[in-house]
Amino acid sequence: MLSVETRHAIDPATARGFDTEALRRNFHVGGIFADGEIKLIYTHYDRMIVGGAVPAGKDLVLDEVPQCGTDTILARREMVVVNIGDEGVVRAGSDYAMAKGDMLYLGMGSGPVTFSGGGRFYILSAPAHKTYPSRLIKIDEAARIDLGSQATSNERTIHQFVHPEVMESCQLVVGMTKLHNGSVWNTMPAHVHDRRMEAYLYVDLPEDQMAVHLMGEPTQTRHMIVRNEEGAISPPWSIHSGAGTASYTFIWAMAGDNVNYKDVEMVGMGEMR
Repeated sequence: MLSVETRHAIDPATARGFDTEALRRNFHVGGIFADGEIKLIYTHYDRMIVGGAVPAGKDLVLDEVPQCGTDTILARREMVVVNIGDEGVVRAGSDYAMAKGDMLYLGMGSGPVTFSGGGRFYILSAPAHKTYPSRLIKIDEAARIDLGSQATSNERTIHQFVHPEVMESCQLVVGMTKLHNGSVWNTMPAHVHDRRMEAYLYVDLPEDQMAVHLMGEPTQTRHMIVRNEEGAISPPWSIHSGAGTASYTFIWAMAGDNVNYKDVEMVGMGEMR
């Protein structure tokens, strides 16, 4: 029912020499949504965990994860659960009914987490230093930012769920960006933020379409092909951007030294190679 893969941190000099297979082995996120299973990736980037849980008609309980070294995963961690499927329920002290697009924040010490119903649950977790109240956040409760334009093929709406303007957390900052019809580019112009890592998950991408995820140092860019319900782990030294062959949504999550969404170093279009 539970499987955990460990990903160690890669420095930028090493990443420059990676071929496609090595890039995907270290940075690609795929195959985390399997019926009747919880599948996690434990990263050494700010100890972020990303994963998926698909109850598929039975209860799935996420409790002890050996890589965390605690009796239960939330003993010294916080968590965000995003439902990308049909309606489902997450139980952690209380029951939280979740529709597609809802995000649930679970504070440190919330105990075991049970997933049930028809949901496809995306899991994000990072170490915590104190307990903040658990909270279910609907899309109309998120902060909204509209960016880009049709002229540059990047008209998009950013929904900030776990974010200082909406609620408090220890270090997780999580949101969702929806590309408007006809737009394909996300997070362009690009940026880096050396004090925080980031994880992407691409969703609502038609099965016969794909996204090209850009990563790497600004002058040493690399790319990975990602499909629906796949994503990327982005080290602090890497850009994170992409373009799809159709409109899509992506879920972004950060962990690290602060929760300042604007703490970034912009990369000019002329700087990228």
